[in-house]
Amino acid sequence: MSATAIISQNPLLQGFGLPAFAEITPEQVEPAFRHLLADLEQQLNILEANVQPTWDGLVEPLEKLTERLHWSWGILNHLMGVQNSPELRIAYQKVQPLVVQFINTLGQSKPIYKAFKALRASDTWETLESAQQRIIEAAIRDAKLSGVGLEGQARERFNAIQMELAELATKFSNHLLDATTAFSLILTTKAEIEGLPSSLLSLAAQAARIAGEEYATPETGPWHITLDFPSYFPFMQHSTRRDLREKLYKAYITRASFGELDNNPLIERILELRQELSELLSFDNFAELSLASKMAKNVPAVEKLLEELRQASYDAAVKDLEALKAFAQSKGAAEADNLQHWDISFWAERQREEKFAFTEEELRPYFPLPQVLDGLFGLIKRLFGVTVTPADGQAPVWHEDVRYFKISDKYANAIAYFYLDPYSRPAEKRGGAWMDACIHRRKITELGITSIRLPVAYLICNQTPPVDHKPSLMTFDEVETLFHEFGHGLHHMLTKVNYTGAAGINNVEWDAVELPSQFMENWCYDRPTLFDMAKHYETGKPLPEHYYQKLLASRNYMSGSAMLRQIHLSSVDLELHYRYRPSGDETPIDVRQRIAKTTTVLPPLPEDGFLCAFGHIFEGGYAAGYYSYKWAEVLSADAFAAFEEAGLEDEEAIYVTGRLYRDTVLALGGSMHPMEVFQAFRHREPSTTALLKHNGLLPTI
Repeated sequence: MSATAIISQNPLLQGFGLPAFAEITPEQVEPAFRHLLADLEQQLNILEANVQPTWDGLVEPLEKLTERLHWSWGILNHLMGVQNSPELRIAYQKVQPLVVQFINTLGQSKPIYKAFKALRASDTWETLESAQQRIIEAAIRDAKLSGVGLEGQARERFNAIQMELAELATKFSNHLLDATTAFSLILTTKAEIEGLPSSLLSLAAQAARIAGEEYATPETGPWHITLDFPSYFPFMQHSTRRDLREKLYKAYITRASFGELDNNPLIERILELRQELSELLSFDNFAELSLASKMAKNVPAVEKLLEELRQASYDAAVKDLEALKAFAQSKGAAEADNLQHWDISFWAERQREEKFAFTEEELRPYFPLPQVLDGLFGLIKRLFGVTVTPADGQAPVWHEDVRYFKISDKYANAIAYFYLDPYSRPAEKRGGAWMDACIHRRKITELGITSIRLPVAYLICNQTPPVDHKPSLMTFDEVETLFHEFGHGLHHMLTKVNYTGAAGINNVEWDAVELPSQFMENWCYDRPTLFDMAKHYETGKPLPEHYYQKLLASRNYMSGSAMLRQIHLSSVDLELHYRYRPSGDETPIDVRQRIAKTTTVLPPLPEDGFLCAFGHIFEGGYAAGYYSYKWAEVLSADAFAAFEEAGLEDEEAIYVTGRLYRDTVLALGGSMHPMEVFQAFRHREPSTTALLKHNGLLPTI
């Protein structure tokens, strides 16, 4: 077969529509990207030579060009997250430098930058829609941040840094995945599994069978406890064996912090390169560079919010720990006077069980995934007037557990689609949960006919998989995570913006992106929503009322500690990218220990290598932006308060408020500044009051 024929049949070069996942192999990656990038370079040269400072002569052709790259590159990155393999890694590492190089070339194109500036200054500027104006202004800003103003050695150095940072992020991610998979706590006796719930024993026996213990059963073992969160966390909550909790905890906090998989040198290098990159662009530090494209005006504004929330949560967290010690003491625990990190989850769960008279495990049977999805989809219909229906078989998938769904409007017209990959697969899938865009909404005109290309989202979770012929029985935390990611998905899928550059989450300032996701979490406690989904997987009986009341009562259990943890992580991230200098006296670990003095009530252990697993800021997009969770939570709590003020029991009010939310927060995407979008919904600026009230850190009277 000729090279041309091989290329034409390469599924990574399809360039549009749904990816043919089943046909993609690691061997196709390198030839696909070499061909694609050569073609795009040629197209870029033609565009630069003929560029016109108009929407049709600049933005449209540029969008077509970048979309081809994003389509192929997006699929490869997606597969690295959900179907990682040694072969795929090698292929990815070969093409990543080529892609980064092209992105740099594109970002630093002077003809394109000049055309954008000319368009911004032209007479036609005032005739453009808000979305178009925002796309153009973002392009000018992003070109500056991409080094368009650099010349000679400075530009070469900038590009070399970008290349190395991309490689380091990939290496960081691979180290973390490998370190998480490498450890296993093997239990063989009844004494070692004391206190563990049956759901965890089933999962641990399944892990043992996967590891080669073909006769492992939940009743007789052996049981493999892993560092994968659905295995690790229940063990820390329920194991009565303090020595084993300590062993597992220390394995968890030292992931990727020593040996061949040590991420410490990578962290040092990443921070060093980010600082150098910032200085090349005339910023004092990376935090200022990061905030140049965010909603927060500057670092002091972020620090002001974090300090306000720290003061509101610190004393509450101190009281949480004192109460936990007193509780452990009342139970005659030897460790009560000296509670350690590996004791906190265990005693917190015991105290919660006693205080609210239920266990998380008791709730699991009421949250089978199919029923939770029904409840979630019912809520979406109630709030936004859209219907979600299964569309399995209508799209190729990357794993047999992946589902495909359609979202339709009230006239039964399709408006979006999404994939759902719900279960943990520690050997090939990275931890955590996320939403990503597969296809963006866009207005397309071909042969004089205009149509709207519908958006498609990836929704990825890592919840407890089905075990021993039972459906996936979810913890309440896992339910909240699903709602969170679905909120991101709605932002992408219910956009009304027809220009890809501002559709859905595109061009939304990073610290506002979590608004729709965190907003959705609030509905997990809403009575109609909860009872719509909380039904026993065997009997179909609804969750007993007393459980609902206990769930509500326990909502703010240790909320001071939970908020303080987020403040801690946000503050460490900000400090590392604002005041820390790699050549100084402190290491990143020293910085964390220093910040911990005012943002933790139980200081991290000396060997705590959490930074080596802090993928959000070292492999993801949250560098100098982890505060975004709290920044956006202020917005999301205030947005949910609009529904509370309207009356959660008033269906008509919910309907009206829901449509307004859909028409503003979800529909407007990146076509307006997030503050304008929020004000369009709330008719005022946001306040922290709702967040503190929802967390029980402010009197509700």
